[in-house]
Amino acid sequence: MLWTERYHPVRLGDIVGQDRVIEILSSFSESGTIPHLMLAGPHGTGKSTAIRCFAEQMFGENWAANTSLFQTADLFSQGKKLLEEDERYAHLYRKGQSLIVNFKYILKWYASMRPLDADFKLMVFEDAHALPREAQQGLRRIMEQYSKTCRFIFSTTNQSAIIPAISSRCLPLFFAPLPSAVLVSQFTAIREKEVQNVQFSCTNDDLELIAEAAQGDMRRGILMLQAVFQAGSCNNLATLSHTETGTVAESAVSLIKAGDMRGGVRLLESLMIDYGLSGREVLSEIRMAAQREYNHPLLAIALADADAHMGHANNEYIQIDSFATRIKEIFP
Repeated sequence: MLWTERYHPVRLGDIVGQDRVIEILSSFSESGTIPHLMLAGPHGTGKSTAIRCFAEQMFGENWAANTSLFQTADLFSQGKKLLEEDERYAHLYRKGQSLIVNFKYILKWYASMRPLDADFKLMVFEDAHALPREAQQGLRRIMEQYSKTCRFIFSTTNQSAIIPAISSRCLPLFFAPLPSAVLVSQFTAIREKEVQNVQFSCTNDDLELIAEAAQGDMRRGILMLQAVFQAGSCNNLATLSHTETGTVAESAVSLIKAGDMRGGVRLLESLMIDYGLSGREVLSEIRMAAQREYNHPLLAIALADADAHMGHANNEYIQIDSFATRIKEIFP
């Protein structure tokens, strides 16, 4: 069994490192009301878990009946095949209509269902940044039509991909990358429970190395911790922490440094389009590559500037392209 499932939080209070957000969600559940929400933040910071725990705390045993979850990334990557095969949508799927038309029809059908023993139900959209603009425009009208009986919750790693017509209707809640101290504390608790079952024990230094490699991602950190325990050694930690997206980021920087600006920018944009990373996550991958390969002070300053600009950007692609230009200036 994966440790991410075994040690999955079951209550809002079990979620660590996001105290302010959890405090707000808890107050909503106590008051029995909630606005539309936009949960934004990197992977592995607790967004999906918080939604599920909130729904259970709000609706009790009827939480599943009052919560409709849409995996938008799967829906728009697999298209009509998913609608035909998934039992949640198969009876609503209209073969002769486009994916967007089917999507709008399914949303209206779920939104029109009366909540069970509650004033409203939750319509949850995981990976909301995967929603095409046309689908978002249709969703905006559905939000207006069913706002009395539905509350819409969007979970995303790239808030700038959501059109203003939707984001302006939602209360934004940001899930920050988890501090290393929080990760180490959680890893220590898991180690104490697992050490009896495994003939290997990570030292505190090992846990700190895993926390550093996880880069604020609790899910990734726990998976790495389990892999280290099963391997019986931390010697392969560098291999475990070296991801495909990290390799792409290294290649992008190398291309820009070599003078192939177009090829480097194409790879950086691919991280956002094909891998679903936010602009800040792309910068994080480049930062890791820079620490391993370049360790250039001007590159560190450029990363810091780009990260600051990203926090106020309406279009993350423009900021990434601008950062690529800075890289070219650093390595003429």
